[in-house]
Amino acid sequence: MYQVIKMYGDWEPWWFLDDWQDDIIEEQSFEYFEEALSFYCQEWELLRTNLPSCKCHDNFQAAFWDKAEKRWCENCGDYLQQYHSLLILKDGQELAKEQFAYHFNIRNDEPSPRPQKCKFKP
Repeated sequence: MYQVIKMYGDWEPWWFLDDWQDDIIEEQSFEYFEEALSFYCQEWELLRTNLPSCKCHDNFQAAFWDKAEKRWCENCGDYLQQYHSLLILKDGQELAKEQFAYHFNIRNDEPSPRPQKCKFKP
């Protein structure tokens, strides 16, 4: 099964931090890759249209953001960028290289550097 996952949170989806699943806001499952890809492309276009900044990897992991959308982090003592993320997984794992789509490897911005005090749990 393929999963298309929408996330919202402090980190881009490719980090796969210990608690990354806490940021999931929607998950759709599909039997076939083509169905998952069709849904992913629809959602990708919506995010791309509505948010000015993006960084997308060829393995169908994408982050979109608006630089004004931040939240205060007590641990860091700073504001953290919030990301709207989208990804395709197969059986809960990253896709194999054979399924990469290089035309999705785009970016029009880079996320701001994180505060030094803000550490993630690998």
